[in-house]
Amino acid sequence: MKLHSDSSPGLNTVTGYDEHGIEINRQSYAHAIFFAPEGEVHAWAVARVDDITAETLRAITGLDKAAASPMDFLDDTPPQRPDDAPEVVLVGTGARQHLLSPETTRPLLRAGIGVEAMSTHAAARTYNILMAEGRRVLVALLPQEINE
Repeated sequence: MKLHSDSSPGLNTVTGYDEHGIEINRQSYAHAIFFAPEGEVHAWAVARVDDITAETLRAITGLDKAAASPMDFLDDTPPQRPDDAPEVVLVGTGARQHLLSPETTRPLLRAGIGVEAMSTHAAARTYNILMAEGRRVLVALLPQEINE
């Protein structure tokens, strides 16, 4: 499906998708990717839904680089949220929605970052809406054909 919208110049916009991949700014990708409205489109080292872990989500949001106090475990202090962290992370899980386990999403939720898992098509459409509203959103997408 091709998406046509009043895209903002200079912002990463999902311009199409089909069963083989996703198109960002009219460039096609047949592998898992993640990106924000500004910046590069990055390859995501995830081959299937089962590969999505707390660590893979922490890495794409920058939480893995956040400084933590060695005493945080004493009072269950949430991890530091980087200033440039997204408000929400959308995860496109392929042709069908696959919910992520609480263990997978907990680090992001504790840092105040929302996480939503949905089909890749729904995540692409939702991303475009949130991006157009000026929200700090990050999207990570699996192509449909590698979802199982």
